[in-house]
Amino acid sequence: MKQKLLFLSLLVCAHAFVAAQTIEECQQAAERNYPLIAQYDLIQKTTDLTIANIQKGWLPQITASAQATYQSDVTAWPDAMKNMMQQMGLNMQGLKKDQYRIGIDVQQTVFDGFAIKTQKAVAREQGKVQAAQNEVNIYNVRQRVNEMYFSLLLLDKQIQLNRNLQQQLSGNEQKLASMVKNGTAAESDLQNVKAERLNVEQKLVSLASQQRMLQMMLSTFCGMEVKEVQKPSLSAAASQHAGNLRPELKALDAQLGLINAQEKALNAALLPKLGVFAQGFYGYPGYNMFEDMMSHRWSLNGMIGARLTWNIGSLYTRKNDKAKLRVQREMTETNRNVFLFNNNLEQIQQNEDISRYRQLMANDEEIVALRSEVRKAAESKLSHGIIDVNDLVREINAENAARVQQSIHEIEMLKEIYDNKFTTNN
Repeated sequence: MKQKLLFLSLLVCAHAFVAAQTIEECQQAAERNYPLIAQYDLIQKTTDLTIANIQKGWLPQITASAQATYQSDVTAWPDAMKNMMQQMGLNMQGLKKDQYRIGIDVQQTVFDGFAIKTQKAVAREQGKVQAAQNEVNIYNVRQRVNEMYFSLLLLDKQIQLNRNLQQQLSGNEQKLASMVKNGTAAESDLQNVKAERLNVEQKLVSLASQQRMLQMMLSTFCGMEVKEVQKPSLSAAASQHAGNLRPELKALDAQLGLINAQEKALNAALLPKLGVFAQGFYGYPGYNMFEDMMSHRWSLNGMIGARLTWNIGSLYTRKNDKAKLRVQREMTETNRNVFLFNNNLEQIQQNEDISRYRQLMANDEEIVALRSEVRKAAESKLSHGIIDVNDLVREINAENAARVQQSIHEIEMLKEIYDNKFTTNN
């Protein structure tokens, strides 16, 4: 029977241990649950579609057209030549002023001056910039989780201390009830302690309400039920890594990558382009103008060839375009320096707060121990009639306040450590 009870106790303890969520688990769950997480897939799909569209620039470009025109004048034989041919029995009607054409034009790029390659590179870098900015927005979720997590830890500790305080007051209440029964204490003393215990119970109701609210908020934020949170160990929390890995820096690097890609696209715009083409149409007149001047018939006509083009129009704006990219690069570097400057100020403040809490905690244990001894002495003095109940209640509250202050220092220091982790992403 004892073995069964021991086994059940271990199961309960194991379940309680598993149920407690660590801060890292909550952060990861919150990031996965945050609606912006879907943006990664959407950004990737948009980038893939954009690149696929750019890649289609290598496909033959086919244009179908149909036109009908009426001209004020057309190519014609000189009158002397026309009269001479009429004398020879040839009727040279000349071209008609109404002309028709239905045709297809096919062009195939052979060399595009690396325009398609650079455009795809720009599209990829734009996708990286969007993904990096999305990572920045999702990363800020951690700070909100930290606020709720450590507030919940502090409430858990305060509830525990509140219950301990209730036990102390209840124990003294029982002693005073016995003393009142024996005539060694007044009824008012018993009522004083009882009123203090009820006051502490009221505080517990408020603390429990705040605890439930935070549990629901954190559970909603993480997308899972969070009933209990686990206090991080001081040694694990204090571990640090060198360097600053904030996603904002990655976003700035992505912005610089986009600027570099855009600069290469400017260079590609200066290169000549080579392509082949084929044109065909059915209509009147065709390419044989002499035959069409004699016979007004529709005909099939075609042409193939190669075309080398070199558009130097980009030279007109190249200097200004390069200057704009240079300014954007300088602005990005300035934003990096500003971010690192402000980030360093945050680290200085956080490190100083951590050091301050360490110094405060150095005496917390001794203060609690001393307050506990004073409270025990007050209980002994009350039983001997040396002090009154008000003195005892004051010492009990002083001990509880010391314990609350100790827990506040510890949890606040843990929060500052994790805020510092957030500041450097370490």
